[in-house]
Amino acid sequence: MVLTKTCSLTTSATAFLTPQTFLHILQLSIDLHSHKLTQQCHSQILSNGFSQNAFLATRLISAYATCGELTLSRLVFHSVHTKNVYLWNSFINGYVKNHQFDQAITLFREMGRCHDKSLMPDDYTLATISKVSGELEDLVLGKLIHGKSMRIGFMSDIVVANSVMSMYSRCGEFGDAMKVFDEMPQRNVASFNVIISGCAAALGNFDSTLFGDLWNFFRRMQFEGYKADAFTIASLLPVCCENAGRFDYGRELHCYLVKNGLDLKMGSDVHMGSSLIDMYSRSYKLVLSRRVFDQMKSKNIYVWTAMINGCVQNGAPEDALILLREMQSKDRIRPNEVSLVSVLPACGLLSGLMGGKQVHAYSIKMELSGYISLCNALIDMYAKCGSLDYARRVFHNGSYFKDAITWGSIISAYGLHGKGEEAVTTYYEMLQQGIKPDMITVVGILSACCKAGLPCSTANSDVTCLVIIQDSKSDMNMVSAIGPPEILSS
Repeated sequence: MVLTKTCSLTTSATAFLTPQTFLHILQLSIDLHSHKLTQQCHSQILSNGFSQNAFLATRLISAYATCGELTLSRLVFHSVHTKNVYLWNSFINGYVKNHQFDQAITLFREMGRCHDKSLMPDDYTLATISKVSGELEDLVLGKLIHGKSMRIGFMSDIVVANSVMSMYSRCGEFGDAMKVFDEMPQRNVASFNVIISGCAAALGNFDSTLFGDLWNFFRRMQFEGYKADAFTIASLLPVCCENAGRFDYGRELHCYLVKNGLDLKMGSDVHMGSSLIDMYSRSYKLVLSRRVFDQMKSKNIYVWTAMINGCVQNGAPEDALILLREMQSKDRIRPNEVSLVSVLPACGLLSGLMGGKQVHAYSIKMELSGYISLCNALIDMYAKCGSLDYARRVFHNGSYFKDAITWGSIISAYGLHGKGEEAVTTYYEMLQQGIKPDMITVVGILSACCKAGLPCSTANSDVTCLVIIQDSKSDMNMVSAIGPPEILSS
């Protein structure tokens, strides 16, 4: 209705249309992502003789870019004789919006070659290109932007400093990000969010020494009077999910949510809710996971999947299957490949072949059966449900690429069913395909040999080499897989 009335406005009563009116209409077209309204407005701008109005052109470029029409954005840009920095920024940002980062950088460099001093990059330009540097993980370009920002005095601008800090974090230079943070004359919530999310990312790359720093930033944020928002909590929660020993920290975050009015009963953030469910599930607090789940006003597929996965992790496979049905019946949400991968172990735990077959049939119907993670889970499920033949069928399905996990799954399946010779044959096939076996595959092949009463040497000397070079943490698994001493001596 709004669009119809606005279109009518642009095609009638043109005598009353001013540049300010067109600015409002173009903003509406941006909000609505309306290509039709943008074109109609553009036509009226030309008819009314406003084609050289730089402010209208700036908004028009943004409107076309929002609709993905960069060719038309370019046409508008080049049609304006006298360009200002806002026009350049709008066009650069249009490329960024559409993930054409190389084009954005090319345009930025073209802007820098202009002799007009009024076209010197401003804070918005530098923040945008710094963001692009981070997206591309282009540290060289990022440092050039940082240096330019320092030379022309823009590092005192919070937006520019935050963008530079984010760039360093994305490029894996967290130390440089911290240096920018410490040198900022003033900060805001976004500043702390950037450094916290960067620290969390670095922690996710196995730099566990940063966990104390991460929590210190969160405490410092509160001490300096800044209130953490949903983004802050969403950055912190996954870190607490990675280690059951961090349960108390996750619990503290949940208390902070409730205390500061970010309670999930209001349906504020489904991502945050799924992170809480995951954190409690990994800490073996299924009751608390379920409480969070039940309190959430709105749920998406990720929330349902997190709860299903939590039930499987905590030995409640029946509840996982019930949740899968409720997801479809209550919220009308169709399971995706991640949901199905999460629920298949429940079928394996229950030896529920019929339920597993139904999941498999659904995946074929919804054209999800080509996902490698789902195929791997199906092989494992069929093996545990006693149906080696179905596991074989999934493995030999040629519609997906087989990785080391796929080969390891079928080898383990043969071992589970006492088919040692078939496991060894499959192991040789894997080597011929150029797939490097991992420790799970090694354990699987040794277990298969053990159960079939075959000597471990049957599986090729490569297995022995892998056993020697692998981490000593797996020694107990290896001993269990190899079995009694007589197997080794045979």
